Amino acid sequence: MTKTFVLVHGVWHGGWCWSRLVDQLRARGHRVTAPTQTGLGERAHLLTADITIETFVEDIVRHLDCEDLKDVTLVGHSFGGIPITGVADRVPERIGKLVYLDAIMLSSGETWFDLLPEDMAADRRALAESSSGGLSLPPAPPESFGVTRPEDAAFLAPRLTPHPFRTFTTALDLKNPVGNGLPAHYIQCTDPPYRPARVALERAIGFGWPVSQIATGHDAMVTEPEALADLLEEVG
Repeated sequence: MTKTFVLVHGVWHGGWCWSRLVDQLRARGHRVTAPTQTGLGERAHLLTADITIETFVEDIVRHLDCEDLKDVTLVGHSFGGIPITGVADRVPERIGKLVYLDAIMLSSGETWFDLLPEDMAADRRALAESSSGGLSLPPAPPESFGVTRPEDAAFLAPRLTPHPFRTFTTALDLKNPVGNGLPAHYIQCTDPPYRPARVALERAIGFGWPVSQIATGHDAMVTEPEALADLLEEVG
């Protein structure tokens, strides 16, 4: 059965990061889009201090509206789990299922930095200040995403772009509980586990959502696109 997948990337990435997975899913007959958030990837020239987490939510809401996408399997990877939660709150009528791929999950009123240890948040603030005057956070190396094969690292490294810093420090505003009552599934990448996603995994388990695992690093769409496509077809 043909499905519609909308793939939402994480920190420092862009829609480009899904290209291997997009090829897999489209070859199987599915409709797939992978929008890029404002200020990143091919939209890096739009980076400003005005970009907040609400900007990211609005990016995806407008994408769904303009493409007139319905019954969507909305997949958020890593930081992309935050905007898909906001999108589910705003336009649940367009979504058939939420998939959190090793993703972050916030409740209403929380910021990403609220979930980080104080020393880690302080280090990131200092790095953003020293690199860009607080405008953005410079990219981490590919190995921080569990990407170890040289060809995969070579694909990632030149495409990563600084991330709009205020998306880390502005709160997600929800009118409904996380997930807004939609069917949801969590996928954990286990080799190695991505520590920043641990809180979200625990929350998904606490909500009673089904959890699947894939034995690869955090950027599964780069390192194991075929296995991830199999899993998304199954859970979507």
